[in-house]
Amino acid sequence: MTDREEFLAWVRTALREAEVALHNGDAGPRRALWSRREPVSVLGAFRNAYGLQQVDELFGALERSFSDCTSYEFELQAYDVSGDMAYTAGLEHTSASVDGHPRTYTLRATHVYRRESGAWRVAHRHGDTVTESPPRT
Repeated sequence: MTDREEFLAWVRTALREAEVALHNGDAGPRRALWSRREPVSVLGAFRNAYGLQQVDELFGALERSFSDCTSYEFELQAYDVSGDMAYTAGLEHTSASVDGHPRTYTLRATHVYRRESGAWRVAHRHGDTVTESPPRT
């Protein structure tokens, strides 16, 4: 298997499983996949975080906010691997409860990864809400 194929398999299994767990109120699997080496950052639809402490605090807040995930799909639109760095860009389609209220939403999500001691780790996430654009005339 090539580096790209191995990376994509990891995205489709371990990373996906961590996101489903988070949306069910368990940030542990996500924390396990994130780098513990600076720099790390999140530019999020919920809030931003820079550095290990802030990122960990953000994951705790998300863990307390999310529950009852009924569906999660990552629609991969682009990705690449170059040595020990990789990225993904796509759409996250999620149905889960947020602060006890059922919601269905789509986020644009871009991640930057680095290989550390042979394992892929997330170093950066950017997510924002997809909004409909008015039709062009």
